[in-house]
Amino acid sequence: MDSIVTPPERPTLDLAPDRPLIVCDVDEVILHFLRELEDFLEEDGLWLDPASFALNGNIRRRSDNEPLHANELSPVLMRCFEARTRRMKLIAGAQEALAELSQTAQVILLSNLPARFAEDRRINLAGHGIDYPYLSNDGPKGPVVSEITQGMEAPVFFIDDAPSNLQSVAEHRPATNIVHFMQDGRFGRHVGRFDYVSLRTDNWLEAKAHILSYIRS
Repeated sequence: MDSIVTPPERPTLDLAPDRPLIVCDVDEVILHFLRELEDFLEEDGLWLDPASFALNGNIRRRSDNEPLHANELSPVLMRCFEARTRRMKLIAGAQEALAELSQTAQVILLSNLPARFAEDRRINLAGHGIDYPYLSNDGPKGPVVSEITQGMEAPVFFIDDAPSNLQSVAEHRPATNIVHFMQDGRFGRHVGRFDYVSLRTDNWLEAKAHILSYIRS
């Protein structure tokens, strides 16, 4: 989904260039962001209209069904992140799939959640048994994926739901094996298929099998 971004946070990474690397988004790939957002909006007299793949223009007031203006969106999202980041639920199969994949590949989590909520995110993920290096990103993800994969000799996989991030990675690191993870069909129906995506899926069983098959081959 479209998201509000903050200055990048870059912990030191010690990556083995000869071991496969998985760079994975968090919201709507590992955690159910939209469920928490919709619940939060309900408390605020708002609702999310899945009319397109975007938040801007799709958050509406229940009182008159009018969408929030663009300048009203960020404060609502910040309040949601403040209240809900530590309580987001796990998408089915994410923990188990990543645990199995991590036996074969290195795993990095890359999110456009504002960096000031990074500690809340880490606490939430740890509570779900997910403890991999976590990066807070600013904007399209292609530049940072290119940066952190310099010198990588083994296959690199990128998993995300947002078309803008998929395209950015395809442009900045064309050799990446890109997985388009769209688990919410209400929004997925608005997004076409891209020829630079090796797999489009709505579940972790398929994503895990695809990555393992590629590595083993």
